[in-house]
Amino acid sequence: MGSSSALLTRRQYEAREAAATDDQPASDLVAAKRRDEVVERCDAMIDLMAALFGVPGKELRRVGRTSNDISRLRQISMYVAHVVFRFSMAEVGRGFGRDRTTVLYACHTVEDLRDDAEFDRIVALAERVVIAAFRDRMER
Repeated sequence: MGSSSALLTRRQYEAREAAATDDQPASDLVAAKRRDEVVERCDAMIDLMAALFGVPGKELRRVGRTSNDISRLRQISMYVAHVVFRFSMAEVGRGFGRDRTTVLYACHTVEDLRDDAEFDRIVALAERVVIAAFRDRMER
């Protein structure tokens, strides 16, 4: 978790630096806070999903091609972040270090695969775990 914490800290620092000038309106500061929140939740979500499914978080964060199992788990993670946290595709993309179109593809793929009962059970489990883990920080 050390490397993910460093990455999160760096992303938060960059977001704050972008919003730190005195002449920026308050809405920019709110947007910067939202970006920090999105990155923090997605990063925590990656760690949670890695622990839940017994894979290294490093693999879920890897840029570029990964095995089909890792890619599918990343797609499920993006889908759950979009559905549970109600983040936009662009926000999920930013949180996972991916493009919004990648998130869109992941969400469509997961929706299509939910017709399979076993796959649906796995996604539902992931949703329940994330809801339980983030219960205190969920938007109302």
